[in-house]
Amino acid sequence: MWRLKKVCHKSSRPDNTEQLRLKRREQERALRQARRDKQLFSKRLLLSEDEEHMHIWCLLQDVVSLFHHLQKCGPEKEASLKALSRALRDPSALILFFRLENSIHVLVGLLTGSNTECRLLAVRCLHELSHSPHSAVSLACLPASPYLLTYLSGQSTKFTELCLYTLGNLCPDNDAVKDKVLSQGIIPLSSSFTTFVFCTKAAERIAATVMGSRLPLLLCSVLSSPDPKFGLGPVIECAWSLHFLICSIPGDCSVLLSHGALSKCSSLLVSIGGTVAEEKKDEGLELAVWPLLRCVGNLLSSCPVEHLSEQVDTRLLAALCALLNVYLKTQPALAREAAWVLNNLTAHSTDFCSALLTQNLVPDLIQLLPFSLGINTMILRVLANVAHQKKHFCDQLVRLGLLSALCATLKMADTEMVVLSLDVLNMLIDGNLQVAEEFVKQGGLLMIEALQYNHEGELRQRALYLLEHKLCYPR
Repeated sequence: MWRLKKVCHKSSRPDNTEQLRLKRREQERALRQARRDKQLFSKRLLLSEDEEHMHIWCLLQDVVSLFHHLQKCGPEKEASLKALSRALRDPSALILFFRLENSIHVLVGLLTGSNTECRLLAVRCLHELSHSPHSAVSLACLPASPYLLTYLSGQSTKFTELCLYTLGNLCPDNDAVKDKVLSQGIIPLSSSFTTFVFCTKAAERIAATVMGSRLPLLLCSVLSSPDPKFGLGPVIECAWSLHFLICSIPGDCSVLLSHGALSKCSSLLVSIGGTVAEEKKDEGLELAVWPLLRCVGNLLSSCPVEHLSEQVDTRLLAALCALLNVYLKTQPALAREAAWVLNNLTAHSTDFCSALLTQNLVPDLIQLLPFSLGINTMILRVLANVAHQKKHFCDQLVRLGLLSALCATLKMADTEMVVLSLDVLNMLIDGNLQVAEEFVKQGGLLMIEALQYNHEGELRQRALYLLEHKLCYPR
């Protein structure tokens, strides 16, 4: 390594020969060390590049060799296909295989052959190819699509699943492939299996085709009776497919509601909520919770209030609160989704607002008001829904401690939270002199007076209204 040298003034240059010799040796030693460091670094760098090039070269040679084996007749085809499916996970090998003449046609030939194991392995290779980001690969694999569609009605679950996932990977990236597969009958054929990857890219025109088929009914049937043999996998796929379908429908969701989509999704959430409440949370359970919450939250907007109690069990409230508490710290975004569904559930329903009180869930919700990340604002909206429904609900909320909680939320820096707090406070003290007096006793009046000078106009207006109309009484 180079060392920093002190520059000597001419008048103080050392004239001792021994000192000069020592300095020269020190400089030479530093130069040798720097040269060694550079050589060592260069060797390591070149060795790393060589190994990488050697690995790629060997892999590409293997792909070419395997392809030649597949073109010949012989018992080694199965082993070659296995090795090829592994090799195709490398992007360089995948592109090389794709560029080999007739490579896709060879795979299609094996896909349509009489050897069952070769057919399965050929689909594996096509599945690896379907992961490519290049649209040309999707187009090149199009000759395999009629056979993949035919095999969707096969007896082997593993084989059918591979075919469907391969089609699902090929379709989204290329409109030509998507149109071709639609014209070949993907929608009715995929009704024979419990996973519906194609729905996850449902545009409006595809959604119309799906809604006219048996798929919505089958999606709901899978959600109502999950197959224990497959675990949560089919439920997760169906729930996400249903979610994308709901988002793609231009009108209401009455057809899906008639199939029981809302009741079945909410029943599953009740079951999952009971599981997590008993501290039996399974790993990966949140993968099912996400799409189920999305489905329920969006379907609630299409369900008439008078029919809501027929579609949704009031136990869903407790399940949502359980999910809120379980995922609050580990996955706050998921907790916020649960709070969003709780808001949609109580937005217009007196029955569900009443159930929130009778099930004694309000104290737990009040405890969540200090949390940020959008969770507290959503919880306060839920409590506002309850307060808005009936006057005696407001009295119950006060008894449960909401008034003192509002004294804390009014001090928050979050403007939205403060505005919501003022709205809820307005509902609680409306026409109730005792609540107003209690609020003043807790020091609330000073906070409202301070807010009338806030730079936010919305806050000032609400604070002034409370001071002039709700907190103006003889003291």
